[in-house]
Amino acid sequence: MDFVTCLKNDGVIAYPTDTVYGLCCRFDSIKAMEHLREIKNRPLEKSFPIMVANVEQLEKIAYVNEDILKLVDRFMPGPITLILKKKDIIEPWMNDNRDTVAIRMACDEKLKSIINDLGVPVFMTSANKSGEKVCISSDEIKEKLSVDMIYVGKPKGELASSIVDCTNNYRIIRLGVITQDMIDETIKK
Repeated sequence: MDFVTCLKNDGVIAYPTDTVYGLCCRFDSIKAMEHLREIKNRPLEKSFPIMVANVEQLEKIAYVNEDILKLVDRFMPGPITLILKKKDIIEPWMNDNRDTVAIRMACDEKLKSIINDLGVPVFMTSANKSGEKVCISSDEIKEKLSVDMIYVGKPKGELASSIVDCTNNYRIIRLGVITQDMIDETIKK
């Protein structure tokens, strides 16, 4: 079975991202999301970030404005997660009934290809049990997590992505590689 088929069948795959190893599943299947939640032992009230392959997918699920597009142009794909106002395509179960959604864009060409071939974005979260250290190798994932498939590779970073709340003055709520000064400088241009 290939990765796209696994995802289409509600499977969960582990994939080395531009930051850390991540776990992903299709974002439009409650069965797949429940499978991911079970693997991570993630609390019900904690929703998953969504990873898109391109700007078009991002604009289908969230509202963007000129400032958000500046951030997308400068930092995406890259180690940044944007908190954006969701569109109606995001059903309540997808994001714990919030009016926002957290979005990243895939950097890796193979991962972009998987998401494009799947036809929908994926939930993407760090490869670990909730509250535990992130797995840094495929061997560690095999030992600690029961995923359906693992893409063997090496994550490109050690820090998680910076999270920017675009609904609240473009404030960083989790610091990663991208700093608040970098965000402010981009918005002011």
